Amino acid sequence: MEISSNPATRLVLALVALHATSGTDLRNLVHLDDTTDALLHAWLRYRHQRWPRTVNAHLLVTQQTASATDPVSADYIYRRFDPAGLTLRAVRADSILDEVRETEDPFHLVRVFEISITTAMKYIHAAHPYRLGPVPH
Repeated sequence: MEISSNPATRLVLALVALHATSGTDLRNLVHLDDTTDALLHAWLRYRHQRWPRTVNAHLLVTQQTASATDPVSADYIYRRFDPAGLTLRAVRADSILDEVRETEDPFHLVRVFEISITTAMKYIHAAHPYRLGPVPH
């Protein structure tokens, strides 16, 4: 029995059934800007051309992980930043600070970046030091 031929329905059902995604999370899934969308499609084309028969369901695969089911290593992710002289932590922090300049809602930051309320308040204080009281510990 086929549940639906509609791709959106199939995706939503899979995200809920296989990953226990909530309705709120489904509605707030990351919006991909045109650049990120193009980069994602380019990667998926390359991935399929390079490893057409991989059984690895993870988005990112390497020559080592394509024949297995393990995710790429943390080191693989961190090395992507080396050529630019950056770190994942610094780029992520800049992204969070950029969002804090748009909103001072700590609960929004907690939901979007999966950080603690204390960490969200530290970012808000860093971006708006004169609007708040002492820095949380």
